[in-house]
Amino acid sequence: MNRRRILVLATSTLALVATVGCSHPYYPPAGPPPPPPPVQPAPLIQTADRNGYQTGRADGSRDAYGGYPFAPRRTRAYHETPGYDANLGPFHPYQNAFRSAYLRGYQDGYYRR
Repeated sequence: MNRRRILVLATSTLALVATVGCSHPYYPPAGPPPPPPPVQPAPLIQTADRNGYQTGRADGSRDAYGGYPFAPRRTRAYHETPGYDANLGPFHPYQNAFRSAYLRGYQDGYYRR
């Protein structure tokens, strides 16, 4: 009987060690990676956006008050692209950003948004 008890104890110990020793810890699935940091536009683009929007808003507001039709692409500022500084970079990216911002500003000024 004693031998039988030792055999049962040894078998159960072996089974316990085999199942517990071979198990892997549970790690919950990882979430999505954090978003990348926001990218700041170049100073040239920031300046063009600011200048274009302010100029467009003023021109649109003036045209609406004066009873002129909505025509942002016919204005002098749209074609001359004022406020460019050669120290910031090339002209064409400035011109594109200025005109895009000018159209937004003109529309907001014309429709008083």
